[in-house]
Amino acid sequence: MKAVYFMQNGGPEVLQYGEQPDPVAHEGQVVVDIFAASVNGADWKVRSGYNGPTQKFPHIPGRDFSGIVSAVGKGVTDFKVGDAVFGVSVHSDESCYAEKVAINAAIVTQKPAQWSLIVADALGLIGLTAIVSIENALQVKAGQTVLVQGGAGGVASFGLQLAKHLGARVITTCSAANADYVKSLGADQVIDYNKEDFTKVLKDCDAVFDTVGGDVAKNAFKVMRPGGRAAFINGPAPLPPSADFASLKPDATRKREHLDRIVSLVTSGAVKLPQITTYALADAQAAHRVSEGRHLRGKLVFKVR
Repeated sequence: MKAVYFMQNGGPEVLQYGEQPDPVAHEGQVVVDIFAASVNGADWKVRSGYNGPTQKFPHIPGRDFSGIVSAVGKGVTDFKVGDAVFGVSVHSDESCYAEKVAINAAIVTQKPAQWSLIVADALGLIGLTAIVSIENALQVKAGQTVLVQGGAGGVASFGLQLAKHLGARVITTCSAANADYVKSLGADQVIDYNKEDFTKVLKDCDAVFDTVGGDVAKNAFKVMRPGGRAAFINGPAPLPPSADFASLKPDATRKREHLDRIVSLVTSGAVKLPQITTYALADAQAAHRVSEGRHLRGKLVFKVR
């Protein structure tokens, strides 16, 4: 099969496009012929060694996909060859920048007939991450005030809409170029991070969903009320200044129920589809440069087939 892989950690230039062995469906697994695979912020961090050196090469990155089941392993009864599916791989496996992937059937779900494979792929990891953050970790409820950092990004834009759907007042940060976009998603207040310091204009937030990391994450507690909760997905959760605040790292264990929740939220209209930019799989270096720049809107998706 064709795949994108790397043989050492480094910049986008270490990504290679070439042949890798086809995967096999072991017990409890399906093999999926991948039609689309997402580019996520985690991908360039793995490639660069940002969170530590890669232990085994060649390494095929990529954490979510959509495609058609082409083989079914022993014990799998809920899928058959020809089913259109989407899913998110476990952290240790990745392997979605490829024409095929073997994955546990328990963490895959059926693609709704009305969605294209590109759309299904674009929603997988961002939706799962937003759901475990907004609903599970932060436990957002109607009437609360929620700050979503970096609202134009894939995970943040899904989280923004989910918090709004749950009845919260949602504030978000973004560049001026993305202000109208996040307002169209339901943001009640938009802060241009190039012009305003969010710590100077906000206070008493019930929850903060941070997708940015660094100093932005560390400052989350400055705008929270006592008893507030903050969830962090970009790097480790910073220590809170006191026991008055909860600092949380969401549990992003892959579960089919999260994928089915994505389907429910999007098909009901509670969450709009993200803006999607597509690349050929062979153009992975270019896609990584855009992702690593961290100023993109919506989702980057590879058209694999």
